[in-house]
Amino acid sequence: MIIVQTPFRISFFGGGTDYPEHFVQHGGAVLGTAINRYAYISVSNFVSELFDYCIRISYRQVETVTSLDEIQHVPFRECLRSCGIERDIEVDYTAELPSFSGLGSSSSFVVCLLQALHAYKGEFVQGIKLAYEAIDLERRVLGESVGCQDQVFAAVGGLNVLEFRAEDDITVYRLQLPTARMRELEESLVMVFTGIRRRAENMAQRLVKRANDNLPVLMDMRRMVDRGYEILTGTGSLTAFGELLHEAWVQKQRLDEGVTSPAITELYELGRDAGAIGGKLLGAGGGGFILFFVPAEKRQQFGEKLRDFRRLSVRLNSPGSQVIHTS
Repeated sequence: MIIVQTPFRISFFGGGTDYPEHFVQHGGAVLGTAINRYAYISVSNFVSELFDYCIRISYRQVETVTSLDEIQHVPFRECLRSCGIERDIEVDYTAELPSFSGLGSSSSFVVCLLQALHAYKGEFVQGIKLAYEAIDLERRVLGESVGCQDQVFAAVGGLNVLEFRAEDDITVYRLQLPTARMRELEESLVMVFTGIRRRAENMAQRLVKRANDNLPVLMDMRRMVDRGYEILTGTGSLTAFGELLHEAWVQKQRLDEGVTSPAITELYELGRDAGAIGGKLLGAGGGGFILFFVPAEKRQQFGEKLRDFRRLSVRLNSPGSQVIHTS
């Protein structure tokens, strides 16, 4: 049995500039981090001659089939096909957080599955090479309108600035923060679930179509990456980071009217009234989690006023996708 653990991610600044439709011509960058919430894939072998099926996959549903083409879950099917595995395999997927919540879960799943299948075959694939494979599979094989940040954070982990030049030319710049500053940043961040789950693919398609019209906004969002990096790696107050998150929230709404909704806007304003300096909707928009920056002295008040919403605190700078068990 092979078990692989792959992190989800939080994107702070630069989201939208990680689409090839934008960065191939204009360049792109994202500041973000892998977090300590994970997807898991387990892979094991079985003797199919003893059963009436030769492949078993488990996610929210269970599929038992006699050929690849019978698999209904398209990413499962195409990852198996890409890795040349056609029978005698059982694959199980679980995750600590729900899909469609703005944390890059779809790409984390693909990265996790590809690494597990390679490990099952005795192949060692990880890091940026694994990210490139996942990007190619999602965009070329599955035909999805995805950016390129989620796969990289899932594969390499860490708190990073990612710079995009081409789909196979992405540079990872690690941020090395003092322990006390990292802890202060972690303790200032609160994720609040909107209760709305949406497919990022739908919003992503709209944003890709509007890339040229949104160019001035995207260029501003790219500059926020540099400013965010300067704040985190400097010695000044992290309050400026929260203020920049609010600026990013305002800018992101200019990309498309579907990025937010009255309910999401109301929750964001509730968070600000409760003491948050700023925040942003994670992922492409339309639902999922809102990330708030809340100073320590406001945390109790914030929790009381948002007690009816599911809140999460996370650790940052988590390791990338890795094999955690073999037997």
